[in-house]
Amino acid sequence: MLVFMHITPAQCRAARALVEMDQAALAQVASVSRNTIVDFEKGKRTPNFNNLKAIQTALEAAGVIFLPGNGEGPGVRLRSSPSSVG
Repeated sequence: MLVFMHITPAQCRAARALVEMDQAALAQVASVSRNTIVDFEKGKRTPNFNNLKAIQTALEAAGVIFLPGNGEGPGVRLRSSPSSVG
């Protein structure tokens, strides 16, 4: 079960790097505009709840796990083996 947490722009950039996904690919998989990804990662704006959830869900489906801060700041890591989507 996926739990939605507010991800940060840095987590989004790091997550994309971990799964070797560019902004255009993430936008396509998440069904949001590329500008939504660009502006979010630059810290210009936070996407609405549904778009942010779609971004997080797309990255989690690709194998990313988002880690809460717990005193050291939020982070990301890869699942040991990405699950198949679809």
